[in-house]
Amino acid sequence: MLLAMFMSLFVAMALQLPSLVVALDVHLLRQLAAKHNVTTILVFGDSSVDPGNNNFLNTDLKGNFPPYGGNFVNHKSTGRLCDGLLAPDFIAEAMGHPPIPAFLDPTLTQADLPRGASFASAGSGYDDLTANISNVWSFSTQTTYFLHYKIHLNKLVGPLESAKMIKNAIFVMSMGSNDFLQNYLVDFTRQKQFTVEQYIDFLSSRMLYDAKMLHRLGARRLVVVGVPPMGCMPLIKYLKGQKSCVDQLNQIAFSFNSKIIKNLELMQSKFGLKTVYVDAYSTIQEAIKTPRKFGFLEASKGCCGTGTYEYGETCKDMNVCKDPAKYIFWDAVHPTQRMYQIIVKKAIASISEEFLV
Repeated sequence: MLLAMFMSLFVAMALQLPSLVVALDVHLLRQLAAKHNVTTILVFGDSSVDPGNNNFLNTDLKGNFPPYGGNFVNHKSTGRLCDGLLAPDFIAEAMGHPPIPAFLDPTLTQADLPRGASFASAGSGYDDLTANISNVWSFSTQTTYFLHYKIHLNKLVGPLESAKMIKNAIFVMSMGSNDFLQNYLVDFTRQKQFTVEQYIDFLSSRMLYDAKMLHRLGARRLVVVGVPPMGCMPLIKYLKGQKSCVDQLNQIAFSFNSKIIKNLELMQSKFGLKTVYVDAYSTIQEAIKTPRKFGFLEASKGCCGTGTYEYGETCKDMNVCKDPAKYIFWDAVHPTQRMYQIIVKKAIASISEEFLV
């Protein structure tokens, strides 16, 4: 009888352990951020981290309409290509902050500036040509607006305090998928110049250049999110006419991610930049292979429309699934906020350890 009770208690504790560990990690991150005066999060990249800058650009790559934002505060369609929060929003939440605002958001106030902003633009990439194809902000344009941000912050808190905030800030960079899916694989410009392997090397050099740029602009803590398993996106499988993931695209993503990791190691050793690599590839792939482990019921289709090809404009006003939290993908390209939350939870311990201990 006692043995049975003990085993029942042990199993119950084991089931609760992952959430308990995450809760402790979040609590530790909040404590360490306060101790080290880390108040600011500054974000650069593509749709994975764009909270709505594209709303104010002349581009079709937007999500400021239903059903996007169905799980956001007040069900607001902010421009996030998701049902709710993005990865940087969960990092901010762990630090006790509200969601990261888009720098172009007209409701952004001076008082919001010390907490940071996102300069990301859906459709962007490490290759400037990628942004030009979709008429969105390239990384270099994003950094130009970051300079405008610094001017406003200087006026608000003074140059010394502003410099301290930037030095202590967490910089986030997340892009790369569009360089392949909206550029190399569909536009012949780069195909004429590079083989796939050469283009991966070219992107790697651009990623390293961008990291150095952020370092020159004051970054001392940099989080880089790796490229997800592109071949598992519902849209890609639909276009290829297959139910399983497209291995060739996943191998491209894996190869590029390995170069991102080497670049970050170089930035650490040569420039003293503190870095964290967020392995979105492995986390999403694990969720696809063992969805129930993470509480998912649907791993192959998106929540919007048929779940096979709709994203952005083609997802507009579409019917959606009853519970997006049971889906890995929100639309045929982008993850749900639940998937982003899982990715960030796995990264929080690294952020605390590498940046703040």
